[in-house]
Amino acid sequence: MKKVLIVEDNLVNARVFSKILTKRGGLEVQHTEDVDEVMKIAQAREADLILMDIFLTNSAYQGRPIDGIKITRMLKTNPQTANLPVILVTAHGAEGDRENFLQQSGADDFIPKPVIDHQQFIDQIMALLPKE
Repeated sequence: MKKVLIVEDNLVNARVFSKILTKRGGLEVQHTEDVDEVMKIAQAREADLILMDIFLTNSAYQGRPIDGIKITRMLKTNPQTANLPVILVTAHGAEGDRENFLQQSGADDFIPKPVIDHQQFIDQIMALLPKE
């Protein structure tokens, strides 16, 4: 079973994503906003895809505040985790933000919040999951 790691600081959003992914997508889900845990899971290949919130208000790495853009950039510049698909999610999606966020982070895709079309959400994630 494919596993999606949800990196999200809002528990309501994490629960909504989790429910959609497990019920509609048949995926296994794990949630954390602990950056050390994200890096450990990614390096151990314990996730097939990461859903990354851009604005993580409570996250820190090596004693400094960090956001989803920087975490994604760390993952994408590390040869060990560069191929792990990362989809950015954010409620802050003004025109031009999608391209800007993708370029800054190196992420593979972008999904605006709130997620209204559950099937489209699943389809975007399934498209990036590694094939058997």
